[in-house]
Amino acid sequence: MSAKPYVRKAEQHPLLGTPRPVDVHVGARLRQRRTLLGMSQEKLGEAVSLTFQQIQKYERGANRIGASRLYQLSQVLDVSVSFFFEDMPGEVQKTRGDYAAPENKEELASVQTSDPMARRETLELVRAYYRIEDPKVRKRVFELTKSIANATTDNA
Repeated sequence: MSAKPYVRKAEQHPLLGTPRPVDVHVGARLRQRRTLLGMSQEKLGEAVSLTFQQIQKYERGANRIGASRLYQLSQVLDVSVSFFFEDMPGEVQKTRGDYAAPENKEELASVQTSDPMARRETLELVRAYYRIEDPKVRKRVFELTKSIANATTDNA
């Protein structure tokens, strides 16, 4: 008694070159960590013997990252391999590593881009904040930022 192999119908296949949601998430986490460390795509590429163009493709999710390469990247970026899968939105998890269901593509795209922690601006702000050496000044900047955010929220 053998199991029938699962065969996808042609209409289930997205356009050629469409990245899988999991690959997009892993790529975003790669970009997030690289940016947080202040490392360029070129420097990361050199560290793992790749071109910066290949790093770009990984970060966009255009190219999938194999297990050994993911391990190598985790070593260079000083994170565990599981870091790349953390904070994965529920809609991405529901795809189970496959392509998004056609009716969920817009919702999935908005989930993947709505996380403020994944934005370059956030990462640059955090890096700049931690470059402030004086803890008292850093604390004042923190309190100032919170009070501005609260004032904006209160007036809305």
